[in-house]
Formats: sequence, C-alpha cells, structure tokens
Amino acid sequence: MAKLVHESGKRKSAIARATLKPGTGKVRINNKMINVYGTKFMRLRLKEPLILAEGVADEVDINVVVSGGGVSSQAEAARLAIARALAKYKKRLEKVFSNYDRHLLVADVRRKESAKPNRQGKARARRQKSYR
Repeated sequence: MAKLVHESGKRKSAIARATLKPGTGKVRINNKMINVYGTKFMRLRLKEPLILAEGVADEVDINVVVSGGGVSSQAEAARLAIARALAKYKKRLEKVFSNYDRHLLVADVRRKESAKPNRQGKARARRQKSYR
C-alpha cells in the first residue's frame, strides 16, 4: 500500500494543503509545476525543503493547494506544508529542517492587529501627544 501523507501550513490568511505520495519527484502548486510558479525568489523559498531533503524529494510526488492571502504568504504557507509533509514521510528530516530554519516546521502565528474604533481603520487606539 502506498504511503499517503496530508499536511497543512498557514501564514497570515493563506492556507496550504499538501498531499505527498510515492512517485518521481514532481511538485505541483495549484496544478502548476514548481519551476513555473511565482517569481524566482518564491521558487527558491519553495525549493528549500526539497533541497534539504536530498534523495527523499526525488521519490515522492507533492501536490499543494493554496488559497487566501497574498502571493508571498501563499508561498510561505506552501513551503511550510511541503516541509511538514516530508518530515512526516521521513522522521529523520525533522532534525534537518529544524536545524536549518524553525519556520519550516512551525507556523508563524503573527497576525495583523485589528483596527480600533474612532481611528479611521488604524490599529492604535489613540495618538500620543508630543508636547508635555
């Protein structure tokens, strides 16, 4: 039986769901091959877990579905989902990923601060006076 792995990653309001199955090393993000997805910088960020995983990435196919957020947040969420799926597939990769970058396995929980009343959509409640 083929080992199927499902993992997810979040960044701000972007959510990525990765499905990993035995295959030939194909990585798709929203049905696009990783080599044509986004900008060059985004592709490099997305390939980090694949490069660190060395031989493991060549023996599995990864399909990622990303929605919500902006382009950069989507890339970060997909990166997290890919790394988590690879770490779940091969336990030894957890240590490799955590030594390289903690955010390959742990989501960044920072969010935008909510707007306060009577400030026209600004996050801070009251402006500080500069005289006194």
